[in-house]
Amino acid sequence: MQPLLNIAVRAARRAGEIIVRGMNRLHRLDVRTKGKNDFVTEIDMAAERDIIETIHKHYPDHAILGEETGSSGDSEFVWIIDPLDGTTNFMHAFPQFAVSIGVQRRGRMEHGVVYDPLRQELFTASRGDGAQLDGKRIRVSQHTSLDRALIGTGFPYRSNLHWLDAYMAMLKSIIEQTAGIRRPGSAALDLAYVAAGRLDGFWELGLSPWDTAAGSLLITEAGGLVGTLTGAEYKQRGHIVAASPKIYPLLLEALAPHVPAELRELKDTSG
Repeated sequence: MQPLLNIAVRAARRAGEIIVRGMNRLHRLDVRTKGKNDFVTEIDMAAERDIIETIHKHYPDHAILGEETGSSGDSEFVWIIDPLDGTTNFMHAFPQFAVSIGVQRRGRMEHGVVYDPLRQELFTASRGDGAQLDGKRIRVSQHTSLDRALIGTGFPYRSNLHWLDAYMAMLKSIIEQTAGIRRPGSAALDLAYVAAGRLDGFWELGLSPWDTAAGSLLITEAGGLVGTLTGAEYKQRGHIVAASPKIYPLLLEALAPHVPAELRELKDTSG
């Protein structure tokens, strides 16, 4: 395992331990509201602090982009961190959340880790080395038609609610054409599941770099494709579509009639 990836794995596992311990005292956690349907707990903060400490112990000059602590440092290496993706699930003891850590060098994703601390499943990827689940190679699914496909998604919330009507039209289209829809509530895990072939595809509006940094690399290293709602390059923010190579163009085609002009314009300018 490459040194940077090794540290990312170590940091993710340590953060996972903090999260699991926190589940034993959910009723006593300090919870702060960042916005509508947007929460942060003391566990999010503790996990992110621990991740950053682990990184800086080995790479003190590397920059950080964390969901809770924001951006710090100036380096060609940027660690993109979501210490607890699926905070609302965690607060309700709904067992679908993960730690996500990506390492970007000069604007390009190089390493990614998504760790599910409850199932103790570790998804890892390094550019050019493929993607693994617990050390075993994973590949995207082999389905070739939407009618057999299981697609993941995330509902618009927070500042993205003004796109809800457009999203609902997309959702209706995908429901009508596929084997099923899943919305578990952790984009990082959803993307990891696409990489592992558990989901055939995924789309969501208005995501942030920490939601997708690790997961998008997992997918491309597992043989999948990642882009915007209209198939443009995805730049670690905004609206994402990800799938196996056979499902990806079909998913884009199904979504296309319902993508409003506003979202088409944003897809190329985010970055």
